[in-house]
Amino acid sequence: MSLLILLAIALATVLPALVWLLFFMREDIHPEPKRLICYTFGIGVLAALPTLFAQIVFKDTIGEGANLIFIFLGLAAIEEIFKFLAAFYAIGGSKYFDEPIDAMIYMIAAASGFATIENILIAIGSIESLTLPSLYATGNVLLLRFIGATLLHVLASGIVGFYWAKSIAAGHSHRGLLVYGIVMATAVHMVFNYLIARFGDQNVTYGSLILIVAAFFVFNDFEILKRKPQFASAPTKTA
Repeated sequence: MSLLILLAIALATVLPALVWLLFFMREDIHPEPKRLICYTFGIGVLAALPTLFAQIVFKDTIGEGANLIFIFLGLAAIEEIFKFLAAFYAIGGSKYFDEPIDAMIYMIAAASGFATIENILIAIGSIESLTLPSLYATGNVLLLRFIGATLLHVLASGIVGFYWAKSIAAGHSHRGLLVYGIVMATAVHMVFNYLIARFGDQNVTYGSLILIVAAFFVFNDFEILKRKPQFASAPTKTA
């Protein structure tokens, strides 16, 4: 029985991000090549390593006495920047990156990979033993992350993707739009994490409100980009 629960937890570390990725991929009128989605997902997984290193350096630099909000802000900014870098590295120069909506799709793919490795590390850290109570508690943690932190990563990166698309469409002189998107995503990320840490048992309610508001804007962003033409000089998709 313990082995079955352990296998279920292993699946639970991977499935949440995949569910959200597949859900949001349905917004794409012209679906992206699956190999590129998988590749971007994988780069998102790998991005967790430099992110962790940067966060350790950040925390060591500011010290233990720093303001809690400032700590959350810095950690969230590091994650949002590295998720963007993962997506940019994966498909920034691809001929398939030809429509504004693609920026949101690939950002969500990178975020899904990033969230998956986070779930795996948290599951490893949560399992104290292979007893049923321990495995059950870990399963609950992963369930909460499915409707919380995993979705947060996806939505925050969707916001970055929207402004990334706007900056490309507006030309290189408008890269400030991308910076604005990262700032907005960081703010959402920081507020969510702060509420989780601040309100304890009430975090589900407050965190859910943040996610609902963010989801509203992300879905609206998708609808806006669906009406936008291809990027200038972009080739037509053949896959």
